[in-house]
Amino acid sequence: MPTFDFVPASTEDFRRRAERRLPRFLFDYVDGGAYGERTLAANEAGFARIGLHQRVMRDVSACDMATALAGQAAALPVALAPVGMAGMLAQRGEVQAKRAADAAGVPFTLSTVSICSMEEVAAVSEVPFWFQLYMLRDRAVVQELLERAWGLGVRTLLFTVDLAVVGARYRDVRNGIAGGASRLARLRAGPVDFAAHPRWLWDVALKGKPHGFGNLSTYVPNATNPQAYRGWVESQFDASVTWEDIRWLRDQWKGRLVIKGVLNGEDAKAAVEAGADGVIVSNHGGRQLDGVAASIEALPEVVAEVGEACEVLMDGGVRSGLDVLRAVSLGAKGVLIGRPWAWAMGAGGEAAVSALLKTWQGEMRVAMALTGIQSLAEAGPGLLRPATA
Repeated sequence: MPTFDFVPASTEDFRRRAERRLPRFLFDYVDGGAYGERTLAANEAGFARIGLHQRVMRDVSACDMATALAGQAAALPVALAPVGMAGMLAQRGEVQAKRAADAAGVPFTLSTVSICSMEEVAAVSEVPFWFQLYMLRDRAVVQELLERAWGLGVRTLLFTVDLAVVGARYRDVRNGIAGGASRLARLRAGPVDFAAHPRWLWDVALKGKPHGFGNLSTYVPNATNPQAYRGWVESQFDASVTWEDIRWLRDQWKGRLVIKGVLNGEDAKAAVEAGADGVIVSNHGGRQLDGVAASIEALPEVVAEVGEACEVLMDGGVRSGLDVLRAVSLGAKGVLIGRPWAWAMGAGGEAAVSALLKTWQGEMRVAMALTGIQSLAEAGPGLLRPATA
């Protein structure tokens, strides 16, 4: 059980704790965004501009947050988003996150580029997890990954469509993750940084092996760490992908197909026409094209276009249970969270992720009670108001 030098009361508390515990290159990998990180900041600022109407003298003795996301029961409208290399944040991080999600009653999504393989994560419990995939140039690899996932009980596929090319992330260039760093920078980001974080060094670097991309080890057999996979993974991103390829994917996948990475009604409609059962309004957490719309700002347009035809989720900038209620009130069925659970994992592993989710559940319960509603079905634009400066 991890100990804290303060009691974490908010998502920011977990972030600050993760910053102290993780090597700089890993914290920046989680924390950073593309270019000048304006969209990264806009994602959070968009929620800050949405106020709530307080209502009083209503029976709010029982607030029901339960829902279903992609057909899976959820204790609250939250799912853990796919986070690449989460197994570098704590020992076998994806396994710990799956256990925390199971305990909280929310879905967990495994990234294609996870440290733990889908087989290792499936062994945690019989509760199904979601799997996230990119369109790789080698379609045979795509088919094999889909078959493996299906055989392990995965029935919801999140397909990321906003990574035709990798966004320019300045922090990753500076700390060497993106390659091309000087010898001195590599030294600082490696041995020197590791020595300054002995707990991480013992828990993850030494005891948390293997550090390869578990789902891809068959295809890059000589790679032993995330950096060794980098060239193969980037060579597999296919910039020629169109909606026709999503129709091909629809023919391959028998379960629910959710398209992740749409920011406007036109693309959302195209996703539905290609066979998607749901869409996730997302700008990749501000990690791709800087200057695009904040996810929460793009949400209403997507809901208006396809909300009757498919399930609409969103991610990006969600930092509290209050933000979850704001997103649901604007038409989202639920939200996915990436950085918050990654920060918590870096701060204290499974126990910290569980504590984060419990905190959000409490925040959401208070928000619902003080806006005068008992169920998510009562949430809507009427709960919202422009925030004061």
